[in-house]
Formats: sequence, structure tokens, C-alpha cells
Amino acid sequence: MGERLSFSSVVWKEDDWYVSWCPELDIASQGKSVDEALNNLREAIELYLEDEDAQVPFGKPPPILTTVSVEAHGKASTTIRPPSS
Repeated sequence: MGERLSFSSVVWKEDDWYVSWCPELDIASQGKSVDEALNNLREAIELYLEDEDAQVPFGKPPPILTTVSVEAHGKASTTIRPPSS
């Protein structure tokens, strides 16, 4: 069994699908639920790592994911919604 690696993942909803993305490897997948999207991303990463030419960013710190609040103005798109709690 090989070494266990950890990567970041970002998940968001697009219409009826959840999209999952690994920023370190720039690999994405999707699913009908968050769990399915993450499982599909895990599988996509494992397939990528099977390639002998795969580039893994060792020693590079993972990205920081956070939120930023800004004041919405009248010109902002009406699709901006506050996060559900």
C-alpha cells in the first residue's frame, strides 16, 4: 500500500450538481450530492496519481479557504445570495 496523501477540496452547487475541485492538482469532478462529488473527486485524484508523469506539489502549503464580506451595490447581480445557515 502506498503513502497516504491529503489534498484540499472545494465544493459548490451548480444547478442540480455539486462540483468538487482540488486546487493543488487542478482536478474537478461532480455528483448529485456533496458526498458523491467528493467520492468522485477522490477517484479522479487516485487515477491521476497512477500516471508516472503525475506532478504532486510536495512541500507546498495547502491553499487557505476563507470568505470575504463586501457591501453589495445596486449594480450587483441578483444571483448573489447570502449563505444559508
